Amino acid sequence: MLVYLRLFKESFSFAINALRNNKLRTFLSLLGITIGIFSIIAVLAAVDSLDRSIKDQLSGLDKNTIYLTKYSFGPTSVPRWQRENFPQTEYDDYQFIERNVPDIKAIAYVIFGSSENIKYEGTTVSGVDITPISNGIYEIENLKVAQGRFYTESESNSGSNVMVLGSATAINLFDNLNPIGKTVRAYGRKMTVIGVLKKVGAGLGDSPDEKAYVPANFVRRFKNGGANGLPGAIIIKPVKGIDVGAFDAVLKQKYRVFRGLKADEPDNFFINKISGFTNFIDGIISTLNGIGWVISLFSLLVGGFGIANIMFVSVRERTNLIGIQKSLGAKNKFILFQFLFEAVILSVLGGLIGIALVQIIALIANATLEFEFILSFYNIFVGFGLSTFIGLISGVIPAISASRLDPVEAIRTGM
Repeated sequence: MLVYLRLFKESFSFAINALRNNKLRTFLSLLGITIGIFSIIAVLAAVDSLDRSIKDQLSGLDKNTIYLTKYSFGPTSVPRWQRENFPQTEYDDYQFIERNVPDIKAIAYVIFGSSENIKYEGTTVSGVDITPISNGIYEIENLKVAQGRFYTESESNSGSNVMVLGSATAINLFDNLNPIGKTVRAYGRKMTVIGVLKKVGAGLGDSPDEKAYVPANFVRRFKNGGANGLPGAIIIKPVKGIDVGAFDAVLKQKYRVFRGLKADEPDNFFINKISGFTNFIDGIISTLNGIGWVISLFSLLVGGFGIANIMFVSVRERTNLIGIQKSLGAKNKFILFQFLFEAVILSVLGGLIGIALVQIIALIANATLEFEFILSFYNIFVGFGLSTFIGLISGVIPAISASRLDPVEAIRTGM
C-alpha cells in the first residue's frame, strides 16, 4: 500500500514540475478547458435560474386555474384563420359562468390591458400596464396588500373609479408619499388610489410590481367591447379537491350551450390550464438545456483535444527523460501516472476556474439585476466531474504511449 502511495506522490510531483516548467503551454491548455466548463455551467445555471423564477412566479396560482378565452396559451391544431374568427370572451360570458357552473372557488373577468399614463400632480409615469379586472383576481393570484386594500366585489361590479398600484408603480409615482386616498388621472379620468401591493420581484412576464389594477367594469364604460372590441378572458379557480376532469367537462358543456353551439360544431373557445402552461414551459426549458449542452460540448471538445495535443507534445519533448527514468528502474505505471496526472490536473484546474468565473458572474448579476442567478451544487458537481473526465480521456492515450516506450529507443530518439 505504501509503495502505491509513494508512486502516486512521485508521479504527482513530476506532473506539477512539468506544468510549472511550461507556463505558457499550461496557460493555453487551461484556457481551452476553462472556456468549455464555463460554457456548460453558465448555460445550466442560467436555464435552472429561469426555470426556478418561472415556477416561483406561478407558485401563487393553483395549477388547476383555468383561463377561458378565444386564445390558446400553447400549441394548437386549430387553424389560425379559424381562431381569429372566434368571438371575444365578454362580461356576459363571465356572469353566466359565475351563476351556472358549480364548484368555483373564485372567478374573475379580465380585459387584456394596455399601456397607459398615470399622472399625479406634476408627476407622470408613462407606459404603466393597467389591468382592468374584477376583484376575484385577489384570491386567484393570492395577491398581498402592503398598504390600504383591494377593491371590493361591490366596487368591482359597479365599476368604481378606484385603483390598486404595484409597489414599483407606487414608488415611481409618489416616491415617499403615502399613496392611499390620493387622486390620480388615468384613461383621462380621475381615480382614487386605495391600495398598494407588496413587492413580488421579477418573474414570468410583467411583474405585478410594475402594474396597476382597476375594476373591469370601470373600463367597460368607455372602451369598446363586443366582437371587435377589447379582448378578454375569464379566470376560474375551482374548489380544491374536486375531480378536475369532470369540472372541465361541465364547464365546456354549459359554455357551449350558452354560445349556441350544436353537437357537430367545434368549440369556439379555449380552456387553458396553468398546469398545461407549466408543462409547456418545462418542454421549452428541456429544449434550452439540450441546445445549451450541444453548444457547450463543442467548446469542451475543443478544450479536450487541446489537452490531448499538448500531452502528445509533452511526451515527445520528454522522450529522452522517459528513457532515462525507465533505464533507472522506473516502471510503466510511474510513467503512466505521471502524464495522466498532468492531464487531470490541467482539466481540474480549468474546471475550477470555469466554475469560479460563473460564480463571480452570478454574484454580479444578483447585485445588479432583479433576476436571481442560481449556481446549484448539482451544476458545480457536473462541472467538476466533466473536467476530471475530460482530463482522463484526453490524457490516457498519450500516457499509455509514454509508458510503453522502450528505454533504449527513447534515449536514442531524445539524442
